[in-house]
Amino acid sequence: MNSQSLTEVRADIWLWAARFFKTRSLAKQMLSSGKIEIAGQPIKPSRLLRIGDILHITRTNELYVINVLVLSETRGPALKAQALYQESDSSRLLRENQREMRKLANAGYKAPATKPDKRARRLIQALGDLDAL
Repeated sequence: MNSQSLTEVRADIWLWAARFFKTRSLAKQMLSSGKIEIAGQPIKPSRLLRIGDILHITRTNELYVINVLVLSETRGPALKAQALYQESDSSRLLRENQREMRKLANAGYKAPATKPDKRARRLIQALGDLDAL
């Protein structure tokens, strides 16, 4: 179908076409688990989206607030997919601030150069057992 003649598209197909999820089945799974909402209400994969709908998408602890601009049933290049929606400025700024906060929280952490040896693994397990108490 041509994108100009579409008036409604299934939510799972549109999210896949807009490249929010790599596969349509992953989009269906996220819709079924309530990670995507319209007007504060979780939607089902079969929900028909229209131009002007505002979606709240929670993906990997990040919230995207987007406005549907164009409907499409086909997955295309990234530039074409980005033209299907417009993210609100407040959503983009909030995500960037959260990413920066996570970076700062992990700033003092330095990953070990090598894997732990047998003795270190036993110490790690012992500490883990203490935490369980």
